[in-house]
Amino acid sequence: MRITVLGERGSGDRRVAVTPEAVETLVAEGHQVVVESGAGDGIGAADEAYRSAGAETVAGPDLLDGGGLVVGIDPLTSVGDRRFSSDHVVVGLLDPVWKPDRAVALAATGATGLSLDLVPRTTRAQAVDVLSSMATVAGFQAVLVAAVRLPKMFPLLITAAGTVPPVRVLVLGAGVAGLQAVATARRLGAVVEGFDIRSEALEQIRSLGGRSIEPPLGADGGAPDAVRIHEVLAPHVADSDVVVATAQIPGMRSPLLVTADMVAAMRPGSLVIDLAVERGGNCEVSRADMDVDHQGVTVLAPTDLASGSALTASRMFATNLVNLVRMMDRDGEAFVDPDDEVLAGMLVVAGGNVVHPVVRETQAQQSSPSGTRTP
Repeated sequence: MRITVLGERGSGDRRVAVTPEAVETLVAEGHQVVVESGAGDGIGAADEAYRSAGAETVAGPDLLDGGGLVVGIDPLTSVGDRRFSSDHVVVGLLDPVWKPDRAVALAATGATGLSLDLVPRTTRAQAVDVLSSMATVAGFQAVLVAAVRLPKMFPLLITAAGTVPPVRVLVLGAGVAGLQAVATARRLGAVVEGFDIRSEALEQIRSLGGRSIEPPLGADGGAPDAVRIHEVLAPHVADSDVVVATAQIPGMRSPLLVTADMVAAMRPGSLVIDLAVERGGNCEVSRADMDVDHQGVTVLAPTDLASGSALTASRMFATNLVNLVRMMDRDGEAFVDPDDEVLAGMLVVAGGNVVHPVVRETQAQQSSPSGTRTP
């Protein structure tokens, strides 16, 4: 099939969806790969590297000529002034549940769209699970950012100048990003605590050398409410030098775990880094891509952490895409098998319509007179 790779220059992202190594694999499997000129600049992959791997590099409005599969980290932003058509199958992080208007606009072009945000949580789907890949990078980068910005060194040191106590790190949410943050902070020598409402996640925190914080019970023995969670977390937040907040719920607003009062109770010079800010944030005072000073505590909420390790992130993303191409390949054409639970679960738009039920419901809610999203 023809596979067109968009650069991410429109969004400022340093990653690229397909690396030269992935191009070699795709070409060896019989595909034609066209790469937007300059797409690999952010990872140090010049156009010549792509041409040596067997791809064609193209600049300008002719990039989308010929139809076929179009891939990008965020192809809806990166496409720029060019237009998709019914000849295109668009794959990337479309973010359709949170931004259904983008799905509606894509449907109007007649293109077919699959969103990597919607990969089902099944064993077979792990090979194409871009979200987990990017969360791994983000969790690692979050701790590195914290280590640079915090006015303390992470490890315990016993020196002639005295003993330097280790930094105390609290990780909220033990998904992929959270567990990577736990592991990275431990490697740097920090004393680490982790919190999640899932018992299996607490076991994973402990397996990485962290101390787990037991969640409170809900009023009926079920999931605890926000007030109970805040009561449990407040003393741990106050005693931490760094709080890394990673808790997210697919398609919904992120849970508020750290209130402004909890931040104010932290020691001056401490730091909070909120990885969930694009979905409302885990911290009440965080603002996307801004440094917030809240009573002497620095609150960071970067949205481009995966770009911090752009080469590694791109390689992981590209591997997931190669696996997806293999799932979709039907005699040299990109085919979305309606009986394939992975592909069907990712399908957002087809035949000029938004077809994913959750995206349709969200779009209808936003189009209602109240225009509000259900939290």
